Amino acid sequence: MQFDPYLHFDGRCDDAIHFYRDVLGAEVTTLVRRSDASAARGDDMAASGKAVLHVSLRIGDAMLSGTDTPGGGGSGWLGHSVTLPAATDAEAERLFTRLADGGQVTMPLTTTFFASRIGMVTDRFGVPWTVVSDS
Repeated sequence: MQFDPYLHFDGRCDDAIHFYRDVLGAEVTTLVRRSDASAARGDDMAASGKAVLHVSLRIGDAMLSGTDTPGGGGSGWLGHSVTLPAATDAEAERLFTRLADGGQVTMPLTTTFFASRIGMVTDRFGVPWTVVSDS
């Protein structure tokens, strides 16, 4: 069984897409805007303009999806984080540094008995990440 995180952004999904493309090499596999969906259904959701209704991003073998949450409400990130495994310690350091740009480090990269590098950071969109390497 595989789990795919679904993230809610407070009107900043487009910014997150560009950031994750740049930092993580994410590839957009699906992008539907609210205005596209409303035109197809014939309703008046077009007021949301270019807001993202749904995006799917492929990052390596994993999928990460997201949306612009209508009316906000995208900031309740308690109780979870997205784990990002790195192939090497150098990659872990690079990813951690990039995710921390404009964000907040909650646990600096360190070495533990179970990982050669592990650190926690909340990115500029409020998404908490755990970057880990065991090499």
